[in-house]
Amino acid sequence: MPDWLHIVVRSLGALATLFVLTRILGKKQISQLTFFEYIIGITLGDLAGVISTDVESNFFHGFIAILVWCLIPLSLELFALKSKTLRQWFEGKGTVFIKDGKILEDNLKKERYTADELLEQLRTKSVFRVADVEFAMLESTGDISVLLKSEYQPLTPKHIGLKLVADKPAQAVIMDGAIQDEFLAAAGKGRGWLHEELDKIGVTKENVFLAQVDTHGELTVDLYDDKLKVPEPSQKPLLLATLKKCEADLELFSLSTMRPEAKQMYSACSEAMQKVIKELSTILRT
Repeated sequence: MPDWLHIVVRSLGALATLFVLTRILGKKQISQLTFFEYIIGITLGDLAGVISTDVESNFFHGFIAILVWCLIPLSLELFALKSKTLRQWFEGKGTVFIKDGKILEDNLKKERYTADELLEQLRTKSVFRVADVEFAMLESTGDISVLLKSEYQPLTPKHIGLKLVADKPAQAVIMDGAIQDEFLAAAGKGRGWLHEELDKIGVTKENVFLAQVDTHGELTVDLYDDKLKVPEPSQKPLLLATLKKCEADLELFSLSTMRPEAKQMYSACSEAMQKVIKELSTILRT
């Protein structure tokens, strides 16, 4: 067998072996690595390169070496699931850099971090003032977790007492001009509704690269022709306007009627409609 063909066969064998064993090791091997996983990854790559190109070496011996370097960390991971001490030994543990708004200089020196490196890591978290940080920790993966002080944390609907409808993943009902019936059914819609919505905006499904239905049942599309402008969804603004008109009509009826019981009924309905509009206005304005 020619050397080049020998290398091709060995490379394919090493690739297949690494693929299978990496699948067994799990997704942690392709995420942010710990010290131990970093060493394993480098060694496996080096072993694969050697057994692929060194035609004079025994391929089976190289296969055994790769197998050993995969089975040992796999076994250790299984043991580490039941032992916190073992996890800390192999994966390490986090180091607190900022606590109660105060930088812990000794911990920085322990991890050989400079002030410039700390500031750089904070900027990747969109934090530009150390004084805004309540707590920051260097994780075992090398990433920094940051907790801002309460007054600098982003405002959420819960802070202002708003109750929002739980969002669900948008369903891609058209891909590459083809209707996806499975996702259309998951969105609770049918083909008739989809064609009707496409007619409203004046496009055909063949011209649609991607179309999605969101939590509120609105259809958004992306066309193949980027120069064409698609009208913005108008269902929610129209619904909000209709609700406001109903509330105004009820208030008008209350003022125009002379019967006390009718006036009371219209006033109560108007107040109830105002509450509905207040609860839904945030959703319908988005």
